[in-house]
Amino acid sequence: MVGNPFASLLEPLFARVRAQDLWRRREIRISPQTPVIQVGDKTLLSFASNDYLGLANDPTVVEALCAGARRYGAGAGASHLLGGHTSAHHELEDALAAFTGAPRALLFSTGYMANLALLTTLCPRHGRVFEDRRNHASLLDAASLAHARRLRYRDVEGLRAALAPAGPGGLIVSDGVFSMDGDMACVPTLLALAKAHGAGLILDDAHAFGVVGPGGRGTPAAHGLNYDPTLIHMGTLGKAFGVFGAFVAADGDVIEALIQRARPYIYTTALPPALAASAKAALDLVIAGDERRAALFDRVLRFRDGAVALGLRLLPSSTPIQAVVFGEAARAIAASGHLRDRGLYVPAIRPPTVPQGSARLRVALSAAHGADDIDRLLDALASLPGGPA
Repeated sequence: MVGNPFASLLEPLFARVRAQDLWRRREIRISPQTPVIQVGDKTLLSFASNDYLGLANDPTVVEALCAGARRYGAGAGASHLLGGHTSAHHELEDALAAFTGAPRALLFSTGYMANLALLTTLCPRHGRVFEDRRNHASLLDAASLAHARRLRYRDVEGLRAALAPAGPGGLIVSDGVFSMDGDMACVPTLLALAKAHGAGLILDDAHAFGVVGPGGRGTPAAHGLNYDPTLIHMGTLGKAFGVFGAFVAADGDVIEALIQRARPYIYTTALPPALAASAKAALDLVIAGDERRAALFDRVLRFRDGAVALGLRLLPSSTPIQAVVFGEAARAIAASGHLRDRGLYVPAIRPPTVPQGSARLRVALSAAHGADDIDRLLDALASLPGGPA
């Protein structure tokens, strides 16, 4: 019998990952996405979801999905350029453009694909891409697939130093809200540096849209910035919007270039139109969601005040992403297990998702959490064996 031809590669890989406390496993949730979830036979209070405004199970959004399926069916049937583009997609793109203040917006299936499309379309081979070291993996992978010359920076002063000898041109690429730390990029400085050096700025605002800025319009709006053609804005629909998909908002020529040349757009079946219809309903709730955002940031403040009082090691963040740092992966895993034993689901985040020595609990807060939920989490963290992180 022929053996597994991959065993010689995979067995040592698996052994190494397990030895480093980096083995990953999936939970099987059997309930809707709400703060209280059912995983197997356990009922858990979850602080793991990016459903920041509590829209994933909102009745209005769910009914829009059902109505969209009744009108358009279950799937798009083809790519956008081969008949898969429906009025639901087009209406959502127009609404997202108006929401961001950009001339046009373009839908993608995922933020990962949107970032791949942007970098592989707009960066010439061996072109320069200036990347924040904490950027999402999709931005790093996109630059690699574009065969770009990557220059990674730690802060705006590092970016300034990297730009100075480089000459005009290139792309500055950054998260708006960093997905594992929760702090915001200094978008005004990034934009000013891009303009000063003749570069473009690509901003991945996946964890900001719906949450920060007036009307939840993202990190540029949070800094008082209006639309600027130097800035290309990427956002996702599966976090604060509670649905699925992604979009790019930008100058009309940029959008047209993506339609004409971006392989992740051209060669992918369009997002199911029912999802586009539900995302439009979610967008309407986001725009009208000041009360939800106020509740969310009340929970953020309540958690941070309590965590500081406990002596927990928090990273600086004013967003719903709150990182409680333990350092070693084994300690973060033990803390997550302790919380689970007390009926809370807070996954441990370990390398390579975060740097070595910074394993953590990533506490994701939602407007759907109540004040009692935050207090329950703080009580469980107070009871960690060995004290706080």
